[in-house]
Amino acid sequence: MTAWLSIIGIGEDGLENISPAARQAIENATLLVGGDRHLTMLPEDGRERKTWPSPLMILVEEILARRGENICILATGDPMHYGIGVTFAKRLPAEELAIFPAVSAFSLAAARLGWDLSQTEQITLHGRPLDLLITHLAPGNRILALSDSGETPSDVAQHLQTLGLGEAGMSVLEHMGGPSEKTHHGIARDFRGKTFRDLNTIALQCPKEPAARVFSRTPGLPDDAFDHDGQITKQEIRAATLSALAPFPGELIWDVGAGSGSIAIEWVRCHQANRAYAIEPREDRQALIEANCRKLGVPQVKLIKGTAPDALSNLSAPDAIFVGGGLSHEGVFDSCWSSLKQGGRLVANAVTIEGELRLFEIHNSFGGTLTRHNISRAEKIGGFTSWKPFRQVTQIRLVKE
Repeated sequence: MTAWLSIIGIGEDGLENISPAARQAIENATLLVGGDRHLTMLPEDGRERKTWPSPLMILVEEILARRGENICILATGDPMHYGIGVTFAKRLPAEELAIFPAVSAFSLAAARLGWDLSQTEQITLHGRPLDLLITHLAPGNRILALSDSGETPSDVAQHLQTLGLGEAGMSVLEHMGGPSEKTHHGIARDFRGKTFRDLNTIALQCPKEPAARVFSRTPGLPDDAFDHDGQITKQEIRAATLSALAPFPGELIWDVGAGSGSIAIEWVRCHQANRAYAIEPREDRQALIEANCRKLGVPQVKLIKGTAPDALSNLSAPDAIFVGGGLSHEGVFDSCWSSLKQGGRLVANAVTIEGELRLFEIHNSFGGTLTRHNISRAEKIGGFTSWKPFRQVTQIRLVKE
């Protein structure tokens, strides 16, 4: 099938500078789709028009159901950079799409600020929680963020102030590329309570020596970065466990018996495209997982309330599984192993004799690698220093060939 769905990016200069091919796609369309701002650029000629509803997927599904018609979508900037083009590219082969991008807000902002775009974090806060900012906060980091509305800059400023980063450099760039373009510079706390025009982009410059505590994305966060009840995979073991799980961008993990959610959270912090299910039966620990996800900037971790193996049914097949508790329960390993994708990794830790015996049984049947971790930390005893040992952890790593 040839291209039937055209998606045209439009800048602040409107239709004036779109290509002849994009203009032809508009003229050939039997259905025109876009925001009110986009559709008002076109003269009324009797053709069918639709604006985006809420939720967006209602119209997406309708467009897909009309596959083969000449349909044209008008969008802002680059449709393939956090835009509607990505939504359809996930559902249609490339040959059915004709994409005509305009200059993205990120490119325009980088040009206005003199920033190296390849060294700048680029995210969107459009329809997404502000907590997503947290994983990008690092000494000296530059961040460009698409706003959700005219209130988003104030919300971001308040969020940064709450995190202790009110001194971070901040700019708000409105309607870039058009006659109404305007840029506001300052520090985060200056933007609290201020309202801007809805079409704006936020630029953040993190201090090189932030007064607030920020965390690296490298696995092995300090234990006190998490809210927990004492049952947490310790920092050193957690780093070794994430290394054994070997996360790749875009992969999904099941964290079975998640406790405080530390493994799932660190997995997702490794890359913004990573996904995680945190499976936990206890209500008090479910609350800890939710609090830690917000605190550490990964609200996309999905909490599954229930007990394995029953809670594992109907979940998407994972690329990796970590079993931090309950491996000795009947059916847990079998359910995990059967659900794991080919080439996937399963890592399980045990601190009890019963759990260790189960690891030996699995090793005898499935092979893999067994490792024993003994960790001690130096602590003060009066005027002296001594080693405090933690519980020995036995770990198995399996790859599903």
